[in-house]
Amino acid sequence: MQDIVIIGAGGFGREVKTIIDAVNKVKKIYNFIGYYDDGVEKGTIINNFPVLGKLQDLNATDKEISVLLGIGDPTTKGKIINLLSNEKINFPTLIHPSVQISNDDVSISNGCIICGGTIITCNIKIGSFVTLNLMCTVGHDTIIDDFSSFMPSVNISGEVHIQEKVYVGTGAKIINQLTIGKSTIVGAGAVVSKSLPDYCTAVGIPAKPIKFHNND
Repeated sequence: MQDIVIIGAGGFGREVKTIIDAVNKVKKIYNFIGYYDDGVEKGTIINNFPVLGKLQDLNATDKEISVLLGIGDPTTKGKIINLLSNEKINFPTLIHPSVQISNDDVSISNGCIICGGTIITCNIKIGSFVTLNLMCTVGHDTIIDDFSSFMPSVNISGEVHIQEKVYVGTGAKIINQLTIGKSTIVGAGAVVSKSLPDYCTAVGIPAKPIKFHNND
């Protein structure tokens, strides 16, 4: 069994632990040993498992270890990966057993977390460290770039390009043949019917940019 830890001991980090448990019920793959979190005191017990330290402690480990990012914010995910330099660390992709994934030309890179009930159809490319939360759908010929995060029940239609570090809120819908620009935030419940530029926050039905930012 692979020793595995989660970076982030908050709500989503704890949910990621439940995916590990679900995977192990089907086939015992992972030995979960605890969390790393710069904002929680080392030794704190969370659902019977310890916080093992901060990122600097993870960088100092001398054992082979698998690491998952229990973090929802795309920008934070990117910063954490840039801070991790330990060659002993690897980043598996974690997929809940209930996820439906087509055999027809679907590629999913390292470090992704795909939660229960998600459906991924055909001819889809998903980059590294992407999070698809509960009950998301990803339609045909879609490309999702690195570090993007999708909250529960997001629907992505076909032929959509989601650029890197995009955050899409709960229940949002993205119509087919659109591009969502780099580091853009789509608000919960929004319906995206036109392509969105980089670095904007878009809300509403239809979704429209309400402000611009630079979070990189």
